[in-house]
Amino acid sequence: MAASDVAIGVIFLSQTVVGILGNLSLLYQYLPLGFSGYRMRFTDIIVKHLTVANLCFLLCKGVPQTIAAFGLKDFLGDFGCKLLSYLHSVGRGMSIGSTSLLSVFQAITISPRSSRLAEFKAKAPKYTGPSVCLSWVLCMIVNVIFPMFVTGKWSNVNFTSYKDFGYCSGIRHDRTSDIMYGALLSIPDVFCLGLMLWASSFMVLVLFRHKEKMRHIHRTNVSSRSSPESKATKTILLLVSTFVCFYTLSCIFQVCVGLTDYPSFFLMSTAGIAAGCFASVSPFLLMSCDSRVSRHCLARIR
Repeated sequence: MAASDVAIGVIFLSQTVVGILGNLSLLYQYLPLGFSGYRMRFTDIIVKHLTVANLCFLLCKGVPQTIAAFGLKDFLGDFGCKLLSYLHSVGRGMSIGSTSLLSVFQAITISPRSSRLAEFKAKAPKYTGPSVCLSWVLCMIVNVIFPMFVTGKWSNVNFTSYKDFGYCSGIRHDRTSDIMYGALLSIPDVFCLGLMLWASSFMVLVLFRHKEKMRHIHRTNVSSRSSPESKATKTILLLVSTFVCFYTLSCIFQVCVGLTDYPSFFLMSTAGIAAGCFASVSPFLLMSCDSRVSRHCLARIR
């Protein structure tokens, strides 16, 4: 095995292990918060589902990629390839949907009374659970088409009719069909990204106006510390910014893979690493920024 293959395998292994441990740790810390006297926010349920989606993606994408990077590439049959590809695409879609929901609900939470969103504040907690469930259902339905593009490497497929994706193969269709399917699968992503950008812009505007308002208050007894809502908003803005950066990078590499008839192992590996970055990094961003989780961790250690 070449040194470059070993290096890529180590990167995949590190990213997958760190990501799985980080998401499990976040999920483990969030679950007992409701029984520990901490006041739970209604957005916490979205964070839990985001963590589950990240785990689904890492287990169904990161683990087989790691195994394939170390040389064992023909360990999945046709059914296994289709199943894992479907599950990882559902996890990826739900990760996008959860981040979008998180930004929208946080925008509703901090909206001023003069905003049109203020009328949804009282209703938001009631609709959080149904919104998350609906996102899962939509992801499962939309991604049903995804297994049509994937087959096992042991399948009876002509070599010229598929792309080698490492542990599985991608079935070649004509260019028009590929563009149509790609556009269809991208519609939910574009919609969620639009919601994220709108909600993030709104939150930045609200925070800016609040900061400008506080500058005109000259009383000495005003605390300089940020409110819990402000801290949560900044955390979600950081999460959304991280997601957009990694998502854009992943899309660039995925387009390169899609437009290349015979993508190299390095290109495929780079696309895979870029795709898994958000799922691996996001739990550590949430744990480091959420003071409730940090205090709970310290209490458990003591």
